[in-house]
Amino acid sequence: MKRGTGNPTVLKVAVEAALGAGALLMASYGKLKRSDIKTKSKNDFVTKLDGLAEELIISKIKKNFPDHGILAEETGKSPGLQTFWVIDPLDGTSNYIHQIPMFSVSIGVIENGQLKAGVVYDPVHRELFTAQKGEGAFLNKRRIRVTTVKRLADALMTTGIPFRARDRFDEYMASFRAISLASVGLRRAGSAALDLAYVACGRFDGFWELDLSPWDIAAGAVLVQEAGGKISDMWGKADYLKNGDVLASNGLIHHDLQKITSHIFTPTHRDKLCLSA
Repeated sequence: MKRGTGNPTVLKVAVEAALGAGALLMASYGKLKRSDIKTKSKNDFVTKLDGLAEELIISKIKKNFPDHGILAEETGKSPGLQTFWVIDPLDGTSNYIHQIPMFSVSIGVIENGQLKAGVVYDPVHRELFTAQKGEGAFLNKRRIRVTTVKRLADALMTTGIPFRARDRFDEYMASFRAISLASVGLRRAGSAALDLAYVACGRFDGFWELDLSPWDIAAGAVLVQEAGGKISDMWGKADYLKNGDVLASNGLIHHDLQKITSHIFTPTHRDKLCLSA
């Protein structure tokens, strides 16, 4: 995790990059022009700030770790040795465009195929979520933990509507109905990285979403695990970064959630991560 004595850790660089990107996003928040927004695909938008924030993050990483690889939403993949940075410069772009104050910067670090560190930064509320494997999870340097809710019937859940996975929408709606009826209620914020961070700090008891990308998940997954929770795909396997189908919880309700999701959803056998390619 360290380059050597006196050199910054990956977590320190990730924090600096996330804070810098957050400041850049806030400087243009509410000031976008129509020409600043482009459509990548149906219901999937990108702004010029996505690109600028990503450039800032990558520049900070390459200055400190020139031999590390990058997997980023806007610029794609660049090769590295054993360490990859998985970056979403603006998770919740539609919220950002519409001035809904629920978006974040997400930076995860994968070393030798294992998640090692994660940072999720909410620049509107100045909430900085950080975690490093084996060292716990924190919100603005205060230790955070998942909830102790034991019954799904008492759990407050959060989800994301899978706008990319239209062919699986019927399955998703079946899961929405089942989990809604089984739990105390549902929320939908529009930033998967924040949803995972909120599970980690105990604001939600669980989260599920389909067809996410690695940069939506990587940082938040470290947060959930280091806060004492559990994250898997819909069938209880550790393939969520590859297939993008994510189930996260405080761990205590995970089995009950998984019984619902594994029964409803059909596996896809995708590999969105593809670090070996």
